[in-house]
Amino acid sequence: MSRVLSTEQAKTAIRQIQSIVNGGFTDQISQLDAQGRVLSDSNVWDGPLASNFRGSTWPETKAALDKAKTELEQLRTQLDKISQDIFTAGGGA
Repeated sequence: MSRVLSTEQAKTAIRQIQSIVNGGFTDQISQLDAQGRVLSDSNVWDGPLASNFRGSTWPETKAALDKAKTELEQLRTQLDKISQDIFTAGGGA
């Protein structure tokens, strides 16, 4: 038989993670993406540093942001199940 444990600390940690993710963290990633797109427009910003930003800095950063956003959205879904399992294991408190 496997061990099932649900402490108040676990419940609190789940709620805090949910609060951070649901509290706009993914929205902030979207806002960063929007500003990165603005800076990637050569009609807005141009020159050697801007070219470097458009060519490597921003594409690499955008890929990392997209991955983080996807993983946060997956975490949000998993947290709903995890929290339900924890709360059920702990007597639904």
